[in-house]
This record gives sequence, C-alpha cells and structure tokens, in this order.
Amino acid sequence: MKSINSNIRVINRDMMKYIAYIPMFIGHMIAWINLMNHPQNELSLYELPIPLLLLSGLSLFCPPVMFFFICDGYKYTSNKKKYALRLLLFACITQPFHWLIFQQTQGWWTSNVIFTLFFGLLSIIVWESQYKLWKRILLIILCIAANVLLYSDWLIFGVLFILFLHIYKDKPKARFIAYSLLICIHTSINLFSLGSVPAFKLFLYMFIMLAVFMVAYLCMTIFYNGKKGKHPNFAKWFFYIFYPLHYLIIFIVKIILDKL
Repeated sequence: MKSINSNIRVINRDMMKYIAYIPMFIGHMIAWINLMNHPQNELSLYELPIPLLLLSGLSLFCPPVMFFFICDGYKYTSNKKKYALRLLLFACITQPFHWLIFQQTQGWWTSNVIFTLFFGLLSIIVWESQYKLWKRILLIILCIAANVLLYSDWLIFGVLFILFLHIYKDKPKARFIAYSLLICIHTSINLFSLGSVPAFKLFLYMFIMLAVFMVAYLCMTIFYNGKKGKHPNFAKWFFYIFYPLHYLIIFIVKIILDKL
C-alpha cells in the first residue's frame, strides 16, 4: 500500500502551485472583466454563458491549495516571523492592484487574499504558542475579526480553513470532515442569492465550487509529495510577484477589449 501511495505522489510543491495558478488566472480573467463591465451588479457572474461560468469556477482550485501551502510553509520555514512579514509585505504591495479591479464595485474598503493568508498564518502561530487555551482562542478570533474588518477575500472562512488544516494535519479523517463542513457552509451561503439569479446557474455554480474544492483537496493529500521543485527560489518569488501582476494584466486586457 505504501509503495502504491508513493508512486502516485508525483506532484512537487512548485508544480502544484503552477497547476493552481493556471485555472486561477483564467477564471479571474473571465469573472473580473465581467465584473468591471457591470460594476453595479455583483451578481453579474450568473449572467455569463454556461461555458464561461464553468471556466470562472475553475479559479476556485487555487485558494484551497494556497491554504494548504500556508500550513506547509509553517512546517518547513526556519523563520516564522520572517515568513509572516513577507506575506504582509506582499499583501500591501498587491493592494493597489486589487483596487484596480474592485474599487468600482466594492469601494476602497476591500482587501486581497494575501491578507487572508497572513492572518491564517498568524492564527497557526498563535495556536502553537504557549499561551493558555482561552488566550489562544481569543487571539485567533481577533485574527478572524481583523480579516473581516479589512473585508479580505474569504473573510472568516479563509482563516478557518488554514487553521483547521493545520490542527488536523496528522488526523486525516478529522481534517477531511472539518474541510468538508467548511466547504458546505461556505457554498450554502450562495443560496441567499436564490431568486435574484437563475436557479439553474446558481446550483450549477455551487456544484462547481464543491467539486473544485474536493479536487484540490485530493490533489494536496494524494498527489502532492511535499518536496520542493528544481528551482525553489525562482518559484517562490515568481508566485509572490505573479499574484499582484495578474491583476494588472487583467486590467490591461479589459482596457484593450474596450477599445476593440
């Protein structure tokens, strides 16, 4: 059994990130350009043709992979403080690019997902600290509250995904249950849009969310081998740079399309 398991663990850390970034970029390209075309309608995603709606949903493969890698980064990094500060720095660098896309729709009081990753990492650091349990829980609640206050992507769910993936890292069944429950709760929130958007497209998109999240989980728990790629330093900085850059690329594509 062990040999079979090791044989299918063929995707290293850098490969997994590249795999996650491709559907993210395609999905964001479709969803964000559509959003910029309809800045007063946050539900305009459901007006897309079904093939484009499906492609936009594929971007959801990336967040759970990034959540896993925050836990992975905590485990392997030699300097957790430096890791946290690097995330915070790139969250701040990314923010002006984030506003390019979302300021018209959500205003200035909205933040990018790297802030969520930062607060998720902080919650792990707090959980592993020597503070008493009640203090750790209080500090984690403050991390979640800060993420909500900044109106960062995934709000309470991103931090909870990261924290539970870490807490149950050595308990596969408990980790899967916690992950699945969070997916179901997060996905079910979309039901509040029922009546405002076509029911078929709403349920189709909810199914896509569930399916893509589960595929991402399987990739990280079955096919990921926990090893670095051949060029880990290049890959690390590429990912940090590409995330803010992809906002700019999408914004420029939108301008070009408007002129056609």
